[in-house]
Amino acid sequence: MHWGRAKNVLIYAFLLLNLVLGYQLWMDKRDQASANLDLTSLTESTQRSMDEKQIQVRAQIPAETPALPKINYRLIKPAGSEPIKLAEPVDSRLIFNAKGLVSALESQIPQIGSYRYDQESSMDSVFILHPLALEEWPLFNINLELNYSNQKVTSYRMESIEVVQMDEEKAQPVLPASKALGFLIDKFLPKRTIVTDIELGYYGQVFNSEAQVAAPAWRFTLGNGEKYYVLGSGDVISPDAEKIKE
Repeated sequence: MHWGRAKNVLIYAFLLLNLVLGYQLWMDKRDQASANLDLTSLTESTQRSMDEKQIQVRAQIPAETPALPKINYRLIKPAGSEPIKLAEPVDSRLIFNAKGLVSALESQIPQIGSYRYDQESSMDSVFILHPLALEEWPLFNINLELNYSNQKVTSYRMESIEVVQMDEEKAQPVLPASKALGFLIDKFLPKRTIVTDIELGYYGQVFNSEAQVAAPAWRFTLGNGEKYYVLGSGDVISPDAEKIKE
């Protein structure tokens, strides 16, 4: 028996076994992740629509339905046409460390502590942050843009707001995320869509007036980056498509 040939056969056998075991582990983790998404919160008709349209939901469907009011706010600082250069650029990796980012930038951008990073809207060379309504919920249509290059944040463009009125007595439980998602799947999403993220916040179209209104809205991000907003009224807004759907 040729020991060299036998050794090669054993090596190839172990490699094949490792490949099979690795593939099985990957399949198990994928199935587990799919199971954890708990699509049972969707109606049977919506699940049928998903199958027929080959739509995938790869995001957790939130169960929370907090009672939130509409907010009135005014834009106190519109974004300028040109970014403002930072006197002292900061490490771009701090975007993943909220306290560190605020500490590094609050002397140059004092309001940054009331903004939150939005990974789903950020792009190559631009981090996007949104101001928080009620200190918790992002106002999706108002942005703070941090421009970075060579691993440093070098400049910014900022819209800042002031909430001028809230009617707490009119706070209403938000539309359940499962119902909003079902509405999108049944009525609006095209075939072979992948839903990658679901988040609750505020959305309001900006008009040419001092007073602005924003309402609670579920934001659904698709695999191609397009975003849909579903308001409690059932209106569906797709800014990427530049139209409002009812």
